[in-house]
Order: sequence, then structure tokens, then C-alpha cells
Amino acid sequence: MDTPHDSPAAYDITNFTIREMTECGKVLRKCGDGATCMEEASNRIVRHLYDNLVDGQTAERACALVRFFKTHGYGQLDNELQNYARNMLGGQTAVPEMKCLVLLATVGENIKWESRKSSNGHKAIPLPSETAVEQIPMIRNLINQLGISVSLVVNPDPKLLMDMEQRTYNVFHVPEALGSPYIPAQEEFVIPCGIKSVLGFGGLLPSGDIFAVIMFLKVPISKEMADLFKTLALNIKMAVLPFEKAVFS
Repeated sequence: MDTPHDSPAAYDITNFTIREMTECGKVLRKCGDGATCMEEASNRIVRHLYDNLVDGQTAERACALVRFFKTHGYGQLDNELQNYARNMLGGQTAVPEMKCLVLLATVGENIKWESRKSSNGHKAIPLPSETAVEQIPMIRNLINQLGISVSLVVNPDPKLLMDMEQRTYNVFHVPEALGSPYIPAQEEFVIPCGIKSVLGFGGLLPSGDIFAVIMFLKVPISKEMADLFKTLALNIKMAVLPFEKAVFS
């Protein structure tokens, strides 16, 4: 595997140019080539971003952790993920059409962040209602900042989906992660891992499910740099689009 020092495709995230974004987008768009499912394509996507986004000052990796999430109907999850989501619901009843935000791919500095199966708190987060989403600041803010309504995520409306799906979405950007109410696990994660900024981008699939890549960065990212990532969401969508019916390995 290429290290950030010898990778020919390294991009300086603190000075990400339109040319570099275009190059990165080309690679991301091809991450579905030869894949058999969305999980495989999304693992390639997070790996490319993790390995190739660097801090221009040090040439070290800029990300501590990169994750790919997708909403998915509870009834279509395997037993393990259904049990996980049900436990998170407490006493609430899980119905087959309830949306869950599922961790599909992950890569990071900690060995536990290398597999979705070893995630403690994010394998399949149930989204039973708009009220429930309001109680999870990071997810609420992710959806709102992307420019998607929470109601559309929880209950996709076929009449609205056609127009919404064609849009380019905004980015989820937390310029200062330290002390942010939108980034949980401050003591366990943000402080010890030196997380400076968080950046997410994604969009809507034809099925009404949303996808999002979230990057936890060890360098601060300005709004101007963050906005360049809007375009990458479209490249990622092209890579995962063929696998709406074949999500998991």
C-alpha cells in the first residue's frame, strides 16, 4: 500500500486546487469498476481519501478517520445489524421500513476503525422519526448542512425524490471540532486524536437513501476548501449508483 509520502496522487487538503479535485474525482468515480457491491466500492473510496489527502506542511496523512454511511431500511438489514439497531432503540418497536444510518466502510489510525464490524457506536443507527434525529446533533447537523430535509430522510417521498436526487448538495463542515456540540466523544476521540476539523459530503440516491462520506481531520479546513468537496459527492455517487440493489459484501 502506498504511504502518503510516496503516493503519486497525494493532495494537499490545506491547499486543495480545482485541478487536484478533478484528479481525485476521476479516481473516486472509478472506485466501482469491477466491484461486486456498494460495500466494496465504498471501502475503496474511503481508502483513497485516507491514503492520499495529506497535510501540505508535513506530508503526513490529513485524516485520522474516514467513514462512509448510507441509510438503509431496517427490514433489509442482516440479523446482526437488526439486533444492533433494535438495542439502540431501547423499548421502541422496530418496523421494516424504518431507516437506519449504516456504516458501510471505515478506515483510520486505530485498528478498530479498519472494519465496520468492529465499530462500537455506529454500525446501524436507527432513525425512527424526525424527533429521534433531532436528538442526535451530529446526524441532524449533517442532514441539515447537506441541504436535505430530515423528513425526507426518515420518510422518502417518491414525488419529491426525482427533483431532489438531481441536486448538488452542500457540505457538512465543522471548522473547529474541539468543543463542538456536533462532534461527540470529545474526551475519547477528538482530544486524544488531535481532530481539528470535520468535513462531510454526500447526496441522495434514486431509492431515496442518502450516502455521506465523513472525514475527521488533523488539520483545520476553511469553508472555501470545504466547499470544493461538493463536486466529489457526484463522483462518489457515480461509483456507488450501480449497487443500490447489492449493498453488502
